[in-house]
Amino acid sequence: MPSTVEKLSPTRVKLVIDVPFAELQPEIDKAYKQIAGQVSIPGFRRGHVPTRMIDQRYGRGTVLQEAINAALPRLYTAAVTEHGLAVLGQPSIDVTKLEDDQAVQFTAEVDVRPDFELPDLSGIAVTVDPITVSQADLDDRVELLRQRFATYADLDRPAGVGDVVTIDITASQEGEPLSDSDAAGMRYTVGEGGLIDGLDAAVTGLAAGQSATFASELVGGPHRGEPADITVTVRKVQARELPGVDDAFAQMVSEYDTAEEMVAGLRNNLERLARLDQAGEARNKVLDAVIDAAPFELPEKLVADEVAARKEQITDQLAQAGMTVDDYLAANPDEGAPGADAFFARLADQAGRALRAQILLDRLAEDLGVGVTQEDLTSLIVQKAQANGTTPDEEAQHMVDHDHMSEWLGEIRRGKALGEMVSRARVTDTRGAVVDMMNLRSDGTLATPAPAAPAADGRETITVNLPAKKAAHKGGQAPE
Repeated sequence: MPSTVEKLSPTRVKLVIDVPFAELQPEIDKAYKQIAGQVSIPGFRRGHVPTRMIDQRYGRGTVLQEAINAALPRLYTAAVTEHGLAVLGQPSIDVTKLEDDQAVQFTAEVDVRPDFELPDLSGIAVTVDPITVSQADLDDRVELLRQRFATYADLDRPAGVGDVVTIDITASQEGEPLSDSDAAGMRYTVGEGGLIDGLDAAVTGLAAGQSATFASELVGGPHRGEPADITVTVRKVQARELPGVDDAFAQMVSEYDTAEEMVAGLRNNLERLARLDQAGEARNKVLDAVIDAAPFELPEKLVADEVAARKEQITDQLAQAGMTVDDYLAANPDEGAPGADAFFARLADQAGRALRAQILLDRLAEDLGVGVTQEDLTSLIVQKAQANGTTPDEEAQHMVDHDHMSEWLGEIRRGKALGEMVSRARVTDTRGAVVDMMNLRSDGTLATPAPAAPAADGRETITVNLPAKKAAHKGGQAPE
């Protein structure tokens, strides 16, 4: 099947594919068979209608169009493979010649990965914060444990600062109740703040069974930011009693026998978490450095589609929470954007850098021959199940039913490529110490370096035992 490729820009090509008519015969035969099974013509059994009758009734062109639509994905993929193109996104396909029993030609324009040179990764150097666990951090973790295992004693007196109250909250505007702003059985520590302005003053001095009404501004729901009359009713007043940090406490809340061992274990956990945070900082900085060192042009449509998808996702999520982008920015001044336009401009920049990162990592994975194993895929499925509150079997079925296999394998390969990228760079902390990224485990511990095992070419064949698709269908002319 002869084909040519024309470079329209650094990020877009045009394929011209000439198809010998004989190559369409399997799809033509299948098209006749499908049509014969769908139509009813007097004198012929369904499924046994002769091809000449189908041509007379529906036209040969209908059959050819059906056959071409079915053949396009196969023919397009073969041409892409022949020319070694790294395509980005879906192609725009146009059938330019269709002569029955003679010739078929179609063109496909598609965005492709631009050519660029990867920098010498050994020359990439970044600096990260050192691992530090302060006494304050450790004290906070111990205090969280004490609060988690606190006991509560009922008090027969009005609530004061530091007491824990169980409250019901109702809201109204001009005497009309706002049922979607109610809350019942909420536990709240008096003086803690961060809920509704005026709540602390209202509950202070109230005993169980007493209520107070005050004016404030709603902080959530469809009426967020609107003034309302808030009525709070105290159901219970309690004193929180925190356990002491002793051996008995350590045995109750941990696997340790003594308080000293428990505190040492907490410190070790904090160090592991800090090591993981440090590794995340290192990965981000190394990737940013490589992006800056390897400039290349991005396909405009690819960027526009990614920005549009992110914008739609954010606006939909905010709408479900009854918020606009301006509402969100007002509530989150640390976002650093003075308005919706600036916010979405920053979003576009982030989308562009994310696409650059993906393209870089895909290229590096190819250059290094990064492979994916069954264990890699199983690990990702388990991670997604934990994040989504599902089972690994459900995630595997979702992957198959929604054609996510190639997407998830790409995600794994890029993650492994990033690990290789970081391992080749030089990472030090601000104190000058080299950060060991090679032997870092997923739980934040460091493995003892093992001797390198010989490998053939670095590639591994993946065999996945996955559930079958429940249903599959494709429509349209462009390959999916």
